[in-house]
Amino acid sequence: MHRRHFLGTAALTGLAATLPASVLAADTAGLPNLAAKAVPIGKAERMVRIAQAKALMAANDIGALLIEPGSSLVYFTGVQWWRSERLTAAVLTREGEVAIVTPFFEEPSVRESLGIDAEVLTWNEDENPLAAVAAWLGNRGLTKGRIGVEETVRYFAVDGLEKAMPEATVVNGAPVVRGCRMHKSAAEIALMQIASDITIAAYRHTAPRIEAGMTPADIGAIMAAATVALGGRSEFELILLGEASAYPHGSGKPQAVREGEVVLMDCGATVHGYQSDISRSFVYGKASTRQRQVWDQMRKGQDVAFAAAKLGAPAGAIDDAVRRYYAGLGWGPDYKLPGTSHRTGHGIGLDGHEPVNLVRGETTKLAPGMCFSNEPGIYIPGEFGIRLEDCFYMTDSGPKWFSEPPPSIDRPFD
Repeated sequence: MHRRHFLGTAALTGLAATLPASVLAADTAGLPNLAAKAVPIGKAERMVRIAQAKALMAANDIGALLIEPGSSLVYFTGVQWWRSERLTAAVLTREGEVAIVTPFFEEPSVRESLGIDAEVLTWNEDENPLAAVAAWLGNRGLTKGRIGVEETVRYFAVDGLEKAMPEATVVNGAPVVRGCRMHKSAAEIALMQIASDITIAAYRHTAPRIEAGMTPADIGAIMAAATVALGGRSEFELILLGEASAYPHGSGKPQAVREGEVVLMDCGATVHGYQSDISRSFVYGKASTRQRQVWDQMRKGQDVAFAAAKLGAPAGAIDDAVRRYYAGLGWGPDYKLPGTSHRTGHGIGLDGHEPVNLVRGETTKLAPGMCFSNEPGIYIPGEFGIRLEDCFYMTDSGPKWFSEPPPSIDRPFD
C-alpha cells in the first residue's frame, strides 16, 4: 500500500536541509547496480500482447480498442506520453492492426518511444482527432458494432468517439486490457523481481542509518538515494512514525523517530516500468509486549493470506480468510477498527495498484501470472499500526514470493 509521492516534496526538503546530496552519494557509493542486467520489454513481447488482445476482442465481440496515454499504452505500444487536452491515443483492431493518433507537431516525439510497427495518424489544431480515428476504422469496415475503450479513458474522448461513430456502440474494453495485463509473462515477473530485490537492499542500507529525531523526510531521502544507487527508479517513500502508523496513509502532523515507537516504511522501486511495493514495520529501540504481539499476529495474517492463494480460488477468498483469522483474535470484525480497515492486497505490475484486488466479493479466479501485494495491516487508532507488505505471483503450482516476509520484529529486514 502506498500513496504515491505522499512525501515527495517533504523528502526533497529533508534531502536539501539535513542530508546533502553529496553526503548521500558518498554513502551509497558501494552499493551494486542490481538492475544492470535487467532486460526491458521489447517488440517481440509487445506483438504477443497485441495478438492476445486481438483474440480477446474477437471473443468479446469488440471490433477495436482505444487506449489513452498511461501504463496500458506503454504495455501495448511502448509509447510513453502524457494526457492533455490534445488527444494522443492508440487504436487496436481485432485484426491486429495498430494506429497512433497524435497532434501533427508531436509525431516526431511520439515516435521516439514507439516500440512496434504502427500507422501514425496526425491531426492539426483545427481538426478533430476522433474523426481521424473514425475514418481509419471506417476504412477497415468498423463503422458499426462494438468499439472498446480502455477503462481509464477520459469522458471527452469517449464522447467524441461516440459522436464521430454514431452507428457504433462504445463499450468498456476492460475484458481485453485486463485479460492481457493481469497475467504477467516471465519477462515481466523478472523485472518485478529485480525491483523487489532493489527495495529490500535499499531497506537494509537505510535501517541502520535511522536515528532518533529523524523525520519521515530524512528517512525517505536515505531510502530514495539507496534505491537509485541500486539501479531502480525511486517510486515512493511513505514513512510513518509513532501514532501516524495507525493510519494507513499517515498523518500531516509533525513526526520524528522516538525511542519505543513504531517506524512504518512503505516503499517501492521501478525497473523498466515494473514496480515493487514492500512495507516493513519495526520499533526504534525496545519493542513493548503489545507491539510484539500485534506484529506477530499481523505477520501470521500474511501467512494466512498466502495459504489461501490457491489456483482457481476467487481473489476475495484471500481477504475472507484473513478477516476470519483476525476476528478470532478480537480484531474488527470485518473492516472495523482496531483491525484491518483496507483490503488485504492489490494487483501490481506497470502500475503500483492494478486490478484485481484481494478484497471481499472479488470473484476473479486466481491464475498463473497474476501478481498481488499481501498486506493485511493491523491498525489501532491513537496508538500505532503494523503493516508488513510483500508481493507474490501465481505460478502453475501456486503462489511464490517476490520478497520473503521477515521472521520477527527484531529482524524486520532479514
